[in-house]
Amino acid sequence: MSSHVDAKDLPTELSPSPADDQPAETSDETTPTEKGYRQPEIDVVALTGVLDGKYAEVRALVRDNLVAHAAILEDAETMTREDFRDRVRDVVVEMAGTGQTGMGFPAEYGGGADIGASVAAFETLAMGDLSVLVKVGVQFGLFGGAILQLGTKPHHDAYLEDLITGRLMGCFAMTETGHGSNVQALGTVATYDAATQEFVITTSDDSARKDYIGNAARHAASAVVFAQLDIEGEGRGVHAFVVPIRVDGEPAPGVRIEDCGIKLGLGGVDNGRLWFDGVRVPRGSLLNRFADVTPEGRYESSIDNPNRRFFTMLGTLVQGRVCVGGAGINASKVALAIAIKYAVRRRQFEATDPPMEDLLLDYGMHQRRLFPLLARTYALHFAQEVVASQLHDVLSGTTTEEHARRELESRAAGTKALGTWHATRTIQECREACGGAGYLSINRFAALKADTDVFTTFEGDNHVLLQLVAKGLLTDYSSDFSDLDQFGMVRFVAGLAVGTVLEKTAVHKLVERIKDVLPGGDTWDQEAGLFDPDYQLAMLRFREEHMLGGVARRLKRGIDNNMNPGEVFSLVQDHVIAAARAHVERLVLEAFVAKVGTLDDNDNKVALNLLCDLFALTTIEADRAWFMEHGRLTTQRSKAISREINRLCRKVRPLAVDLVDAFGVPEEMLRSPELMSWGSGSAVE
Repeated sequence: MSSHVDAKDLPTELSPSPADDQPAETSDETTPTEKGYRQPEIDVVALTGVLDGKYAEVRALVRDNLVAHAAILEDAETMTREDFRDRVRDVVVEMAGTGQTGMGFPAEYGGGADIGASVAAFETLAMGDLSVLVKVGVQFGLFGGAILQLGTKPHHDAYLEDLITGRLMGCFAMTETGHGSNVQALGTVATYDAATQEFVITTSDDSARKDYIGNAARHAASAVVFAQLDIEGEGRGVHAFVVPIRVDGEPAPGVRIEDCGIKLGLGGVDNGRLWFDGVRVPRGSLLNRFADVTPEGRYESSIDNPNRRFFTMLGTLVQGRVCVGGAGINASKVALAIAIKYAVRRRQFEATDPPMEDLLLDYGMHQRRLFPLLARTYALHFAQEVVASQLHDVLSGTTTEEHARRELESRAAGTKALGTWHATRTIQECREACGGAGYLSINRFAALKADTDVFTTFEGDNHVLLQLVAKGLLTDYSSDFSDLDQFGMVRFVAGLAVGTVLEKTAVHKLVERIKDVLPGGDTWDQEAGLFDPDYQLAMLRFREEHMLGGVARRLKRGIDNNMNPGEVFSLVQDHVIAAARAHVERLVLEAFVAKVGTLDDNDNKVALNLLCDLFALTTIEADRAWFMEHGRLTTQRSKAISREINRLCRKVRPLAVDLVDAFGVPEEMLRSPELMSWGSGSAVE
């Protein structure tokens, strides 16, 4: 089952030796190569092709557009806030004219009818100015996506063509000051008036004002507004309405608009607040794919259960979550490209060959700081490729099973969480790795840090998203339980035997097969080679199943002791998050191993195997305390893993520039003239 090219290239067995008893940092295994290892030569163009995948032409179009508008990176620093907002809008509309932003919409309205292509385009756009990225996301992903996914043909006919071209600018008005993550508790109300066949949109109090809404402060003419539907005093839950918020550039009657003010980043996005004072819209303004109101005021829906109807509605908006995760991963690529290219130019200290100073990237600690992040970026890229493919299949109707839709929602949530947290960590580490030069705006890190920071909270707070992942795991993505909130999930799990919960999970079946693919039987974790992908996956699968079992036991114990479900969930919440994170990390490694397994045997495959091993072993090392606590990692083996990580870093060192070049980040997007030219001609690449 191993995806490695050749056993001689990468050792698959770690023989015990006296060195196992030595601390990793004092090991004498300091040679950069070992017997039988041949350094691969990377074909950068071919590796870029592997990363770009089936949408290489789409990504090439976006790169060309990024280069054409490269001046916007400087505009962000020199223009006034209002001028820059208008500049960003103009660039977005110009890009719309190339077809780049409409790829996910139906062809009859001028789109490309390819959800996967739209995700690829958005991800690649994250290599450039992120205000442009977010503006595109708001206009075409959120505003346009809501009308496409929640509306029906009359809405599509009325709005899609204009919004695809940018003639109609809109916003997505869901979040409120009082409620962000808890969408079911929104305070905006839409009351149906049967006499006039209109909905009356009202902001019930200041906590119900729409807040942080992109495009609202300056450019949007319409909004998709999420509000509690009220029919003759009976609440029907949250529904979405298309509401005009500007007429001829001025606030529409009954609409109050306020700018959110200066933000940490994304200065080109006009985030605003909205209040509605009895704003009347026609009955047809209700986006009625899942529910409708007849002229006389009768509520109709094909989904009887209100909770299930709500979660089904939100589930159709999963594309935004997928896109944000991909954007975070691609922003990480920019940071790594800058930091690694700088590190093969910048010299400090006469360490090995006086009077010549050593390159930063030749220092072991510098490698340890950057190369595991590089490996994780590749791993997340391939995991994102999987979730984007699943999204395309579900939203295009290729896959219609409810279980697949639930699994997509969970996987999208988890990948978005890990991808955006990774961006925050990677950009910070790369900035530090560039020293004081990294602090200058011209070297991109100021914008990368400030503009990506919000990725961890918009399109779902990452911790809340991991709770969604855990819910799916504990209920096996069953449609029967899709309407459960977190407290309902507690009651459900508590009603089952822990063994039943685990037997329902896919990871349980995987763990059961461990003995069939690894040597040593019950001692598989001691006998298998560290570079065996089956061993690496088995470790992550064991951790996931053990954590899930622990969560289920604690939930059951709390309910059996007559504790309040909310209290039980709060006490177990950290355990829930850890189990979900373990699950997603396992999926990420599986995606990496599977991708490498599809490649022809060549040097690029050898290089990717190095990164795959580096990702797997650093993931185990990062949680070594847990594995040791649970008897799956001895002290000696833990030290061996650290030594092998250092050895892998030394092998990656001569490949590092090619590996970041393969990301295909346009040179104009790297900017950083001083970092990229430092010590020109002295680099050892």
